[in-house]
Amino acid sequence: MQKNIYSVGQLNSYIRNMFSQDFLLHSVYVQGEISNLKYHSSGHIYFTLKDEKGCIACIMFAGNRTAGLRFRLEEGMQIIVGGTVDVYERDGKYQLYARTIQASGNGQLAERFELLKQRLSEMGMFSEEYKQPIPGFVRTLGVVTAPTGAAIRDIIQIATRRNPYVQIVLYPAIVQGDMAAASIVKGIRALEEYGVDVMIVGRGGGSMEDLWAFNEEIVAEAVFNCRVPIISAVGHETDTTICDYVADLRAPTPSAAAELAVLDMHAFDARLLETEERIRRHMVRHVRERRNELERRKLLLERLSPAGRIHEKKMNLIRLEEELGRAMQGKIDDRRHQLSLLIQWIKGLSPLDKLNQGYCFVSDGNGRPLSDVKRMQAGDVVTISMKNGEAEAEILRTKTMRRENHEERE
Repeated sequence: MQKNIYSVGQLNSYIRNMFSQDFLLHSVYVQGEISNLKYHSSGHIYFTLKDEKGCIACIMFAGNRTAGLRFRLEEGMQIIVGGTVDVYERDGKYQLYARTIQASGNGQLAERFELLKQRLSEMGMFSEEYKQPIPGFVRTLGVVTAPTGAAIRDIIQIATRRNPYVQIVLYPAIVQGDMAAASIVKGIRALEEYGVDVMIVGRGGGSMEDLWAFNEEIVAEAVFNCRVPIISAVGHETDTTICDYVADLRAPTPSAAAELAVLDMHAFDARLLETEERIRRHMVRHVRERRNELERRKLLLERLSPAGRIHEKKMNLIRLEEELGRAMQGKIDDRRHQLSLLIQWIKGLSPLDKLNQGYCFVSDGNGRPLSDVKRMQAGDVVTISMKNGEAEAEILRTKTMRRENHEERE
């Protein structure tokens, strides 16, 4: 007996024909939870739809997104997918080709959330330019939340620990149910009229339905229009509401909101002491510098003042006087030395000095000096002057002295 042997492609093609001939699979709606979500750069969306009993691969082509999807898909979202079940021959896998995707249960709330978020964002209610700064020092803290529960207890505990003097004004609002949104709006307006410095609006954690009041448009408008800065503190860190986007500041939890709103006085005191010490050091250095500058200017003023200039002139005059005295004394000493030399020279030429040395001065009868022997003759009377007197003498004879020979005259 001969067996029929088929190729893989033939078998996959046969199975695809079976799927295409089943009218039910041409238009089917499947409900489940999203997993393995991937937005491809081409615009296609790939994901797996699963429940407690199974899963199926799904794809939505970019061309179907405009008309068939009105919100952004997220992991874990419950949705209803409408489309066709078909076989992808190349891989031999069947998958759901989505034409429309609708939210289911929480998915409907997520769809409402995304639509409102998009609309309010387009209105500019999320813009940073409208955000008010949180005051650095808060005297009065307003809180809009349930009067019982962990949220208000955490806020009171943390706020009073950080600043024992802060005044906390609670508006006991309804934070869950049909009346919650109106109650929250009323609380915001009441605390704004009361005149608190900053306001915390929020509650503890819960499901999306429990937190839905903070996604209502009237609450978003009240937060946006409030003149008092508002910190949104709804649920846990992973929870996000419309109120978070509109508020001036978002806190991940009510406890974190209290830390953001109330200044830590202990840390403030420490910074104050540090600042005081820094200012004191700066002042000491500044005073020291100014004192040095004052001393410098004082000395400069003393030097430039009339009295200072007179004193400087006096000192200069004294210095010049001393220099003049030294110069004059030097001149006198020099002249004395020269005079001494002249005295010695004159003394060497003085006849008296010669007389003292044993020489005599000879003059004729008329007192004229006789220095030439030719002027004297025998019998002349001459006067001989010596150091202690004179004597008269008669010339007996004369004699002329020559270098070659000596002649005598009688």
